[in-house]
Amino acid sequence: MKKTIAVKVNGIERSAEVEPRTTLLELVRERFSLTGAKLGCDIQVCGACTVLLDGKAVSACSVLAVDADGGELLTIEGLAGEGGLHPLQRAFMEHGALQCGYCTPGFILTAKALLDEQPRPTDQEIRDYLAGNFCRCGCYREILQAVRSAAGR
Repeated sequence: MKKTIAVKVNGIERSAEVEPRTTLLELVRERFSLTGAKLGCDIQVCGACTVLLDGKAVSACSVLAVDADGGELLTIEGLAGEGGLHPLQRAFMEHGALQCGYCTPGFILTAKALLDEQPRPTDQEIRDYLAGNFCRCGCYREILQAVRSAAGR
C-alpha cells in the first residue's frame, strides 16, 4: 500500500507516493532525479549514499522514504548557493580531494554535518566523523586537508 509523503528537498517542498520499502536513496535518485548520492555497498557501510536528513548525515540506502516524511533533506545538488560552490566543494577541488568522484558527495555532506556541529574540529575529530565514508581512490590525506581548509584552519 503506497503512502504519500512530503519532504523539503534542497529547500523545495516535494511530495511523492512511495511503497513502504522504498529507500530514501531510491526516492531522491529515481523520483526526484537527484543523482549525486550513489548506491555503493547497499548496507550502510561506504557512505556513497550520504544525504543530510534534518541536518544529520544518513545513509540513504538504509533509510526508508516513509521515515523522511515531514523532514528536510539536503543532497549535494542543493549545497551550492547562489554565490557559487559551498566552501567545502571549493576546498575539495582546491586540494584535489577527489579522483573518480563517486564518493565525493557523501564525503562533502558528511563533512558539512561535522562542521555544522563542530566548526573547528581537530584532525582526529575529522577522521572519526568521516570514518563511515570510503574512498577507493585513496584520497584520504587530501580530504582531510580540504575539511581543515573549509574549517578555516
